[in-house]
Amino acid sequence: MTEDEELLNRLVPTQPRPHAAELAAFTHGDPWRVLRIQGEFVHGINALAEVGAAVAVFGSARIAPDHPTYAQAEAMGRALAEAGFAVITGGGPGVMEAANKGAHDAGGFSIGCNIELPFEQSGNRHTSLSVNFRYFFIRKTMFVKYSNGFIIFPGGFGTLDELFEALTLVQTRKIKRFPIVLVGSAYWSGLLDWIKGTLLAEQTVSPEDLNLLIVTDSITEARDIMVDCYQTRCWTTWKKSEGAKVDADPPGSPAARVDPSKNDAQ
Repeated sequence: MTEDEELLNRLVPTQPRPHAAELAAFTHGDPWRVLRIQGEFVHGINALAEVGAAVAVFGSARIAPDHPTYAQAEAMGRALAEAGFAVITGGGPGVMEAANKGAHDAGGFSIGCNIELPFEQSGNRHTSLSVNFRYFFIRKTMFVKYSNGFIIFPGGFGTLDELFEALTLVQTRKIKRFPIVLVGSAYWSGLLDWIKGTLLAEQTVSPEDLNLLIVTDSITEARDIMVDCYQTRCWTTWKKSEGAKVDADPPGSPAARVDPSKNDAQ
């Protein structure tokens, strides 16, 4: 049998029937799953390869269009687009839809990286480019790879997941000078109090780990932070960070450099 015959031949049921689920059993094993994962990485990178300057905007999918946070996120998307940034979101409803809508209505490049979920998530219609993902970790890789900063609005577990992953990547120097802006000081104050009052107090994080985490209630300031970090690598922005508020050494100082004795995310 030739190689072409081996490729084109397949098993068939012994008796004619149109559906034979058992023939697809090999697609549920790890070797095929690895190929599917590889293919999704190729698909994502191919779709996003031409993205230039971009900011990822995160927040709850449960925010209704009449909620004040929706209006803020829409204004954020518009401001980023007008400043020359593509806007990348999870492509769903709520804050994601609002940021996509603001960017799209302003004539910007509005990108949605959607995820297959059994509930809650459905693609919004305000995107110039929509990319669908099956695996969370591939989608998250695309957010980090193609974004120059994160802007994070109030949200739930998924939003917190993106926040702490970004903080971990900054802490472990997997990414450099990556601004992370929390919008809504009242919403985030309890979390920040815990980080400073417990994590810093117990020395499980360093003050310098918070150098690029900024809290604001201003859409204009959030946009200006992204512009500053894109143009000057955050030399001005870090002074507004949570790290600066706890007397952290600035980026580039000895205390902020890589500590070879530390394990990743220790």
